[in-house]
Amino acid sequence: MIFAIVQTGGKQYKISPNQKIKIEKLNAKAGENFVFDKVLLVADGDDVKIGAPYVEGAKVEGKVLKQGRDKKKIVFRYHSKTRYRKKKGHRQHYTEIGIEKI
Repeated sequence: MIFAIVQTGGKQYKISPNQKIKIEKLNAKAGENFVFDKVLLVADGDDVKIGAPYVEGAKVEGKVLKQGRDKKKIVFRYHSKTRYRKKKGHRQHYTEIGIEKI
């Protein structure tokens, strides 16, 4: 089984071909191809390449499937005994990408 670990949006993701992932919002339209060039690790069975910090010449290609917003997260702040209550909602933007090849 082949997989890679890539870095994008300040986070790291373990991905493999034919997988869909939701990542931080990218400036790309739906249907465009996207290339991850910050590949930290590539593993193909027993053949493992670890970067320092990135693997030389490794890239992961994918296609942007859609842009969207996640479900609403409720942020509720509360202080006891002082009648302090704040309720806020937040919807995070994301990009869904289908991985094609490593």
